[in-house]
Amino acid sequence: MLSARNQFTGKIVSLKTGSVMSEVVIDIGGGHQIVSLISASSPKRLKLKKGGKAVAVIKATEVIVSTDEQ
Repeated sequence: MLSARNQFTGKIVSLKTGSVMSEVVIDIGGGHQIVSLISASSPKRLKLKKGGKAVAVIKATEVIVSTDEQ
């Protein structure tokens, strides 16, 4: 059990691993996807694979979004 209340179960639709970071895209249904950047070693340690089940756990105090428009 985790203290983070924002947990979204879904299916991994994309997994791209670079030299330092990996990008994981999780389809959580309803046309929504969550994208996470994790360390390059984490997919292997967590046994992540495309089509596999994963839970996106979100614990944050703020999200900042910006554009170049004034």
